[in-house]
Amino acid sequence: MKFLTGISVISLGMIILAGCNKYLDQSPDSTWTELNTPQKVSQLLGTAYPQANYIVFCEAMTDNVDDKGAGVLVRPNMDSYQFKDVASTDQDSPEYYWQACYTAIAAANNALKACEAAEDSAAYSAQKGEALVARAYAHFMLVTFFSKFYDETTAATDPGIPYVTEPEKVVMKQYERKTVAYVYEMIEKDLLAGLPLINDQLYDVPRYHFNRSAAYAFATRFYLFKKDYQKVVDYAGRVFPNNDLANNMRPWNTTYSSLSPAAIVDIYANAAEKANLLLVETQSVYGRYVASYRYGLTYDIEQQILGRNVSKARFVYPLYYRGTRDYFIPKLTEYFVKASVNATIGDPYVMVPLFTTEEVLFNRAEANAYLGNNAAVLDDLNLFASKRMVNYNETDNKITTAGIRTYYGISNVRDGLIRTILDFKRAEFVQEGHRWFDLQRYKVPVVHYSDKGEEFRLEPDDKRRTLQIPSSATTSGIALNPR
Repeated sequence: MKFLTGISVISLGMIILAGCNKYLDQSPDSTWTELNTPQKVSQLLGTAYPQANYIVFCEAMTDNVDDKGAGVLVRPNMDSYQFKDVASTDQDSPEYYWQACYTAIAAANNALKACEAAEDSAAYSAQKGEALVARAYAHFMLVTFFSKFYDETTAATDPGIPYVTEPEKVVMKQYERKTVAYVYEMIEKDLLAGLPLINDQLYDVPRYHFNRSAAYAFATRFYLFKKDYQKVVDYAGRVFPNNDLANNMRPWNTTYSSLSPAAIVDIYANAAEKANLLLVETQSVYGRYVASYRYGLTYDIEQQILGRNVSKARFVYPLYYRGTRDYFIPKLTEYFVKASVNATIGDPYVMVPLFTTEEVLFNRAEANAYLGNNAAVLDDLNLFASKRMVNYNETDNKITTAGIRTYYGISNVRDGLIRTILDFKRAEFVQEGHRWFDLQRYKVPVVHYSDKGEEFRLEPDDKRRTLQIPSSATTSGIALNPR
């Protein structure tokens, strides 16, 4: 299965130790590996986040992409577009992400073990909180991808993924999947136990760790997927003091609108950007090929996603292109880390925002729509529009239920609000993979076509909507997903 939890704490730290102030350029300090101080446990927890990128295979499965007829061909992009199990274990593949999640879980479990063994356990409470929330997050992402999407009517019987709570002490330990319901119960248990313990003062750069805001944002996503809508609203209200989402959103139609593409990508996934609640470095070529993958954003799809909308205005996101078919919005870029100071070889990395202010806004709006709080939903939609539309005018571009009914031709108010939220969210996170989660939650069919007219169809009940368990996991007793 290659959980990578059987390796020593020293080896684990050597593999993926990363500094918080710079990207992957700090050598491990051999004195911290005994984990006998809170500071050393904190350093280990820098590796308790999946340092792999899910965007390539996620985005390629959505309705945000088309076959451009030519471009960079890699399995995570091509196989995902054709709804095939990805025949690759390299970076940006589902198996690579699986391994990264369990590596992160191993770090969290070793940190928790150190916290529990400490004579003064109270001194390690903040580290314990971060480890619990990080462990919950990695398992949450695993069950989201590799199990049937959460459905309260079937979760008690749908196979989950192994929820690992102890460091491995034997080679080839056997695991069982249990159920999606069980995994969700364990995620919630870790999340709720860890949240009160998190202390932002512990971090030099809070946005590289589960700070309070990021942990609350995670809670809004978890409970949205679980359809516990009141809790979504409650946790969204705790993300910022005084519930101030407005001043913590990306300033796309003000500050960003005057920046060059290079300047935008420099700030977009930067810890200095207030909208980023949690960032992780991922070994990935996505920043290099985002525009040039064969299966990607096209002009026709861009017009569908980013054209005029219910606000009667156009989205402000700048669209750039290379050649005649490679389109992109400047967001994520590559950081190339040399193997040594004078080396000409190295590894590409991409900083990925795992949680943002904008997602919190959308999660809250969707939850309020189901709770019948229509005025609150409209407030959030109009706040979003005020920061995303070209030449926004509060009077001319105000979003109302009447305008939504007219624009979508939908009489049901709640359905219209949800449609607006999902369309705005699709635009906000285009080329970031988030659309896949919404297609899963609402069981939306996806149809792709090859440049020769061949059809690839993914229906709501298609077994391929659940990613395949890596074949290497079968050696640890984990059954593959049906096909």
